[in-house]
Amino acid sequence: MKLNDTLTKQEESATQPASDNATAATQSAAGTPTEDEAEEAEMPDDEGGMYEHFRFVAEKGQELLRVDKFLVNLMPNASRNRIQQAADAGCILVNGKPVKSNYRVKPLDVVTVVMDHPRYEFEIIAEDIPLDIVYEDDTVLVVNKPAGLVVHPGHGNYHGTLVNALAWHFRNNPNYDVNDPRLGLVHRIDKDTSGLLVVAKTPDAKTDLGRQFFNKTTRREYVAVVWGQPDPPCGTVTGNIGRNPKDRLQMAVFPDGSEGKHAVTHYETVESLGYVTVVKCRLETGRTHQIRVHMKHIGHPLFNDARYGGDKVLRGVNSGAYHKFVENCFEICPRQALHARTLGFVHPVTREEMFFTCPVPADMTEMIDRWRNNQSK
Repeated sequence: MKLNDTLTKQEESATQPASDNATAATQSAAGTPTEDEAEEAEMPDDEGGMYEHFRFVAEKGQELLRVDKFLVNLMPNASRNRIQQAADAGCILVNGKPVKSNYRVKPLDVVTVVMDHPRYEFEIIAEDIPLDIVYEDDTVLVVNKPAGLVVHPGHGNYHGTLVNALAWHFRNNPNYDVNDPRLGLVHRIDKDTSGLLVVAKTPDAKTDLGRQFFNKTTRREYVAVVWGQPDPPCGTVTGNIGRNPKDRLQMAVFPDGSEGKHAVTHYETVESLGYVTVVKCRLETGRTHQIRVHMKHIGHPLFNDARYGGDKVLRGVNSGAYHKFVENCFEICPRQALHARTLGFVHPVTREEMFFTCPVPADMTEMIDRWRNNQSK
């Protein structure tokens, strides 16, 4: 049975068809707390954290003052209502910890406003980049991002990103300003990870969806191919995740809790293919590179994940034919084999429980077929 058919069969009791390339259902999103977007106010982002947009230090003579009033005085373009909504979404921090609107600022408190994406230092230019839109209404848009597409401009990728594509898609919508951080993507996935993302088309929708991620009431599941066969075949990986002190481009697991942030990943074997395994991963927390670093931590790096060592032959026989076979699989799927297949949330206006799936893309399925056929020889 093909991979997508196998996955669909496993989920069909909880889903109902909605379109050719997506599935919408009216159950399981709200009542299944499967994902955290951070007890420490980390917004929805499986592969990144919060970005500081504004930072203020209270003076030594600062009188006790509600944080929403404190920020209104310093941010004249922001309404008190918007600041309160930001606080509700966990985006207002004092001394590094999220606070509510009624927190009273004290002398020398460090107050920061953080968002789930870098602050734009330049205007976002609309670019005609095709979008695979799975669902759209007046409030939200769900898109299936292909591997290789950067989500936000920055770090040398100032054009050709998903945000540029959204600017083009909304170019005739007078109510959508792509440069307004109160609108847009609610979470992110890595450049070379494919799959589902939700976009908020109104400030209220972004606040509501952000709160759902924060409260762990969204549902997101991933399909990955890992080296080796996890033992046990289903399990949970728990271990703080933080920057690797030896390589700042990598994350690392700190199981003793000495550094990093609490992280939990549940995995389940879908199909064993000898030297590699197809797994489903469900997140309880949304930390940087969480699935990639947790699976490496238990000895099963993602297939062809160059950053975490999965782009080498880690299992198998020492023969030229086998190495050539693996290299061919690397060429077929030239990125980490990770796909955000499932997304569930409660609609911010209708309160309907929305559930979407998108097929595992061709590069991963073709590579998996190669392993399946090689195993049968």
